[in-house]
Amino acid sequence: MAKVIAIDGPSGAGKSSVSRLVGERLGFLHVDSGALYRIMTWQALAHGVATADPAAVAAFAAEVAIDCRPEDGRIAYYVNGEAPGNRIRTPEINAHASEVATVKAVRDRVTALLRGLTRYGDLVVEGRDITTAVFPDSPARFYLTASAEARARRRQKEEVEKGIANQSAEAVKASLLARDRMDSTRQYAPLRKADGAFEIDSSDLTLDEVVATVLAALPADWRR
Repeated sequence: MAKVIAIDGPSGAGKSSVSRLVGERLGFLHVDSGALYRIMTWQALAHGVATADPAAVAAFAAEVAIDCRPEDGRIAYYVNGEAPGNRIRTPEINAHASEVATVKAVRDRVTALLRGLTRYGDLVVEGRDITTAVFPDSPARFYLTASAEARARRRQKEEVEKGIANQSAEAVKASLLARDRMDSTRQYAPLRKADGAFEIDSSDLTLDEVVATVLAALPADWRR
């Protein structure tokens, strides 16, 4: 049976960077579950679907064909043979993704896709409901958090480096906090720390320190 390291937490807490490095150290495939919700959002907007209309989003979600492939140590996603790239990382997508993610049909579809990825081998999966809803029985569950200020600085730096946007730190912080509120209060699979999950506050830790903490907390027979 495939091993799954589950990592949850709010935007900007460092989940992606930590998950990628943990995957590299252990030979596990990195899975970005948030990208699937962003793809759903990207496609909904591209097809003129009102993201504030749950029924319309639910109907549309069933039509989005997403191909998941193991590639360069991660699971890559393609839509109609095309990789979305940074088109799913823009402020516009950020503004609509939480609305789309509140729709139960979307969450059910994404959960099924994620669980099916174990056919490719051991995984490190990051998201917002991985420890609570997708892989709640994993013996390796983590909740990664950080202060709003630290998260905003990281997200702003990432956006600038990737040429996605050039928002102020305050604008980025406001966006993050708005998404936190929506993610933590949605009806289906809200963002929360799972009972028994290992919490790591990365505000004052380096990336290597967080990775080392995760690796040290894994079941002994998972370490390499």
